[in-house]
Amino acid sequence: MSHSQVVIGVDSSTQSTKAAFTDAATGRLLAVGRAPHRVTGEGGARETDPEVWWDALRDAVGAGLKESGVQPSSVIGIAVAGQQHGLVVLDGAGRPLRPALLWNDTRSAPQAAALTETLGGPDAWTARTGSVPVASMTASKWQWLRENDPAVADATAAIRLPHDFLTERLAGTPATDPGDASGTCWYSTATGEYDAELLALLGLDTDLLPPVAATGAARVGSLTAGAAAELGLPAGIAVAAGTGDNMSAAVGLGFGGAGLLDHPVLSLGTSGTVFAATRTRPASAALAGFAAADGTYLPLACTLNCTLAVDKVAALLRLDREDATPGGEAVLLPYLDGERTPDLPAASGLLTGIRHDTTPQQLLGAAYEGAAVTVLRALDEVMRACGLDPAAPEVAGRPLRLVGGGAQGRMWVETVRRLSGRPLTVPASGELVALGAAALAAGAATGEDPVAVATSWDTGTGPLLEPVERDTETWERVGAVLDRAAPSLLS
Repeated sequence: MSHSQVVIGVDSSTQSTKAAFTDAATGRLLAVGRAPHRVTGEGGARETDPEVWWDALRDAVGAGLKESGVQPSSVIGIAVAGQQHGLVVLDGAGRPLRPALLWNDTRSAPQAAALTETLGGPDAWTARTGSVPVASMTASKWQWLRENDPAVADATAAIRLPHDFLTERLAGTPATDPGDASGTCWYSTATGEYDAELLALLGLDTDLLPPVAATGAARVGSLTAGAAAELGLPAGIAVAAGTGDNMSAAVGLGFGGAGLLDHPVLSLGTSGTVFAATRTRPASAALAGFAAADGTYLPLACTLNCTLAVDKVAALLRLDREDATPGGEAVLLPYLDGERTPDLPAASGLLTGIRHDTTPQQLLGAAYEGAAVTVLRALDEVMRACGLDPAAPEVAGRPLRLVGGGAQGRMWVETVRRLSGRPLTVPASGELVALGAAALAAGAATGEDPVAVATSWDTGTGPLLEPVERDTETWERVGAVLDRAAPSLLS
């Protein structure tokens, strides 16, 4: 099979690596090679050896080459989108000194709280970085390492995010992008540079950090002979700066300066994530005020309890996840893992409003409603961060793009549709992170804007579901329980 020009978009997530071989002209997905990761850790610890990511990238590219039948000579560029926030510490030769601390490693919660306090509270942080330190942020993890393993911290010659580590292995040069850098809490979204005062607070030298490219599609180098030999690709092809997974998903949807601005996305996964691309710099303590990969901003909110929590309720009730009906008077806040948005880290699940005639199907429906109202309230906060009134008819009428595993579930789609009152689009492609990375690779190879590339590829489109009348009664009932129960009953 011959393809004129091919780009490879790599999605290096917590659990696996995917390498999407994509026709550079049309965005047609030719093959997706896959390889798993190993995550270790007890209690709050979540770690992976960065070498596992490199091995998985090599295996995924090999599988994609085989499956697609693409001639290596037709590949013109590669870009990596990676899980955000992870802390990778390297020695002088670029070898990991210890396993990486992943975004979902919660051991640094005390350090996050202390850092927030030291600078003068949440607003002082959002003014500089757009975000407040929490356990997921890289600055909190670095502080944890300094306090708990000072020998490794002292021996550290380079600090990288997961996607930076892989990009450097590809190109042989250190680089990051504004999007992933904005998840560290030591990069200023106000100035577009590392923040000297925060680096001093963290005992960090700029020399430890990679230079920040202008965008995730900037060409930061060429595939080295060594990396090319390992991957079975030609040396010298374009290597993009790459970005974080959320930023890459936005590119894959055609969100950004050259595409759609101020339009909402809801990702239904283990966690529920809402974001939009905007030109307004976000500074709300309730959100992560990230930079996007293309020079715009990406205000984002994340709830911890989404598909996994609802599936757990289904299992407890011995019901299929689709065997649910609206909750009636019952309210179930499925905060089984504590909650991040709203900030209730010690929360557990809360059930109220049961009557004699309440059915198991209604209880499961109430779990969907509790998770959906929580994440849709966060979505309103994202729209406010874009400088918009979420209740204004023109804003409330913008289609909500529904992505992630839950978007394939009938009950999830119907619950979000009923509680949001918005038109919904479920994009046809399930590989938006990898396709966003492929658009970054195309941008690095051709100099084109990656959002314009993804828009021309049409990767973010799908069938439109017309809005239904909003179920304000359920919205208000769930919201009232949440507001009355927090924090006393929920922590």
